[in-house]
Amino acid sequence: MAFDYKKEYKEFYLPKNKPNIVEIPKMNYIAVRGKGNPNDENGDYKNTIGLLYGIAYTIKMSYKTPHKIDGFFEYVVPPLEGFWWQENTKGMDYNRKDDLNFISIIRLPDFVTKSDFDWAIKEATRKKKQDFSRVEFLTYDEGICVQCMHIGSYDDEPITVEEMHKYASNQGYELDITDKRYHHEIYLSDPRKCDVNKLKTIIRHPIKKQIKYNLKENI
Repeated sequence: MAFDYKKEYKEFYLPKNKPNIVEIPKMNYIAVRGKGNPNDENGDYKNTIGLLYGIAYTIKMSYKTPHKIDGFFEYVVPPLEGFWWQENTKGMDYNRKDDLNFISIIRLPDFVTKSDFDWAIKEATRKKKQDFSRVEFLTYDEGICVQCMHIGSYDDEPITVEEMHKYASNQGYELDITDKRYHHEIYLSDPRKCDVNKLKTIIRHPIKKQIKYNLKENI
């Protein structure tokens, strides 16, 4: 049976619909950067998805080619994920989707090296006659985060986000979204096939320990 990251790492991919604190280790990803409204039918975001999966499945099926990856085992391609941000904005303004920047990502198995990734870019370009030069090998160390399973429309995410931030604060943490730590979503449902009210999306926000100040009165 193929290795399934969602089942083997439930703490990362199948959290409950209540906030929890999790520490995410360093991982490697297939990544494509872009900007714009993800809902635009012919927008940049939807174009990046095809690029990601083109490389993801080239690597997954590499065992059927002359290129043999050391340590390879059969696996289910992990779910689509995305880092999102807007310039000069704290958090996310869901009414300004045209201003969204994103890095679309798919996790790579640990056995995939940069050399294997480079082979996949060349192989996919050759077979599909398509330009994959935007696709990059990204190593990312996400660290400590608060996360929660959000069920429903993407536009209703602020309700879940507010619950996450309250929970993190009660646990002694504060939000730590920066130009290197992002609003993170993991998509467990296909919006083309799933009722919008049943969409499952993991929302993950970076956090850090609250700084406590000891104020002493002068006597």
